[in-house]
Amino acid sequence: MTPSITVSNLLRHAAQMAAPPPDLTVSEWADENRRLSSEASAEPGRWKTSRAPYQRDILDAVNDPSCEMVVVMSSAQVGKTELLLNTIGYFADYDPAPILLLQPTLEMAQAFSKDRLAPMVRDTPPLRGKISDSKARDSGNTILHKSFPGGHITMAGANSPSSLASRPIRILLADEVDRFPASAGTEGDPFNLAKKRTTTFWNKKILAVSTPTVKGASRIEALYADSTQEQYQLPCPECGHYQPLTWSQIDFDTGCHACNRCGALSEQHQWLAGVGLWIAQAEHNTCRGFHLNELVSPWRRWEQVIADFKEAKKTPDTLKVWVNTSLGETWEEEGDGVEHHVLYQRREHYRHDVPEGAVVLTCAVDVQDDRFEIEVEGWGEGEENWRIELRILRGDPSRPEIWQQLSDFLGTTYEHASGARLNIACTVIDSGGHFTQEVYKFVRPREGRRVYAIKGKGGAGMPIVGRPSRSNLGKVQLFTVGTDTAKEIVLARLKVCEPGAGYVHFPIRDGFDEEYFMQLTAEQCVTSFVQGRPVRKWKKLRARNEAFDLAVYNTAALYILNPNFTALAKRLQPQEDTEPAPEPTVSQQINAERKRARSPRRRSGGFANSWR
Repeated sequence: MTPSITVSNLLRHAAQMAAPPPDLTVSEWADENRRLSSEASAEPGRWKTSRAPYQRDILDAVNDPSCEMVVVMSSAQVGKTELLLNTIGYFADYDPAPILLLQPTLEMAQAFSKDRLAPMVRDTPPLRGKISDSKARDSGNTILHKSFPGGHITMAGANSPSSLASRPIRILLADEVDRFPASAGTEGDPFNLAKKRTTTFWNKKILAVSTPTVKGASRIEALYADSTQEQYQLPCPECGHYQPLTWSQIDFDTGCHACNRCGALSEQHQWLAGVGLWIAQAEHNTCRGFHLNELVSPWRRWEQVIADFKEAKKTPDTLKVWVNTSLGETWEEEGDGVEHHVLYQRREHYRHDVPEGAVVLTCAVDVQDDRFEIEVEGWGEGEENWRIELRILRGDPSRPEIWQQLSDFLGTTYEHASGARLNIACTVIDSGGHFTQEVYKFVRPREGRRVYAIKGKGGAGMPIVGRPSRSNLGKVQLFTVGTDTAKEIVLARLKVCEPGAGYVHFPIRDGFDEEYFMQLTAEQCVTSFVQGRPVRKWKKLRARNEAFDLAVYNTAALYILNPNFTALAKRLQPQEDTEPAPEPTVSQQINAERKRARSPRRRSGGFANSWR
């Protein structure tokens, strides 16, 4: 007999169906009982939904009997985590049920339990006696699983298949769903797997929250599109017309928001003092969706949001983060690639080996079966980039001769515009090919000179450079490079059109010919669908892509080095000439000679006697 049709389950279902609707909503429970902890909140003490009134309808949507799913697509700094915590507290105290909290990774689930849930349980009186501390000798309470009368909460990682194939749950809370992997191992989409665990409950509730990512590949965007698509709208302080606060209506000079009807400019406190309403843009029977941006947050000043935007817009990758985390909107790529002839035509003459703006050099080595492809790049403030030199060393990588040539090359110095000569500060060598042991043997005695082995690893959300590991046959520091992430950064830099932060300079030099730019633009990012989920993948347009790989490796070298551009630039500035000492007067010269004449070394003759 399956668990869903046991006598105990039938009795439980009958009790649930017969139970009267709760007298308290989630927001009312939070206002009455919730306490914010000092280590988890900038405003510790009693919870007040009125502090951020847009949260009330989101919280109370959980109590709507016709609503099965609540979707929140939002920026950071609007209280998404508190929505989850209040929901957990309500069901643990007032309407007991089995709960699953799903985080992107198992480590994040553990951190949530220790850093957010535990302080709430400790400081909220009704919960303190119901949920035991994980340190207590109670088999029902661990870091990732906590029992309470009538229910329990399990915290799991979307990257852990075993976490998603356990007991049925009535309440599913999914945090940062856009950071979930496309598949939990080989089991499929982790969010859908978790949803299946709610099937046996007629009164199930699913709350999914996240900041969005890339348009067309964002899970929260897709969920929001299949919902009521509600916007939080506020009345104009001048004419009373209700409207959402949008970035396009912000006036940078005054820091005010313009009304989209009367055009009047009003300050932040004037807008947020109004009584807001959630206005649905679509109809849906079972799913309510809410969208929020930082402009409605009581914890963010508009002046700071404007300043953050001005800083973020310097490069496409920082602007993308700002759009996701400040506006709560997906980032729409202008294009998935760059035309090679556009980059070829903007080559420039360098007056020196290394132009003035470049203050540090990195080197990337791509190991092929019959050669080394090598590129040296210069970096400056804002990660502005200068290509410096391309070199191909031909030979058999299984033979020592070519490795000696590489060693000699890495000792090259380059003339900087300041007159100084720059060494290569960091070198990375790809170890993922057919000559892994040879790479290990070469880098081992040179790690002190910042010559490192790297190995690429694909997948969305990987860090550009992971922590080095010596768990390899060569016992060397091996850095894992998140190739998909690094490729996106390289592509974003190639799209920057004006010199400055993120811009890439190319010289008119040997090697930087049309073939080089064909290789540099040989890959394109495309969106495909895997098991119904949009996944961004890199597709090769041309067979040879060595220049693109070298750009990725040099980006990794920069992040390994993590240089202080400002300090390095100061070291390359010419020192101010000190003023020459004034010529001594005749009397000063005479006094000086008299003093020397009185010394034992001078009394026997020399200049001390010649002037008398």
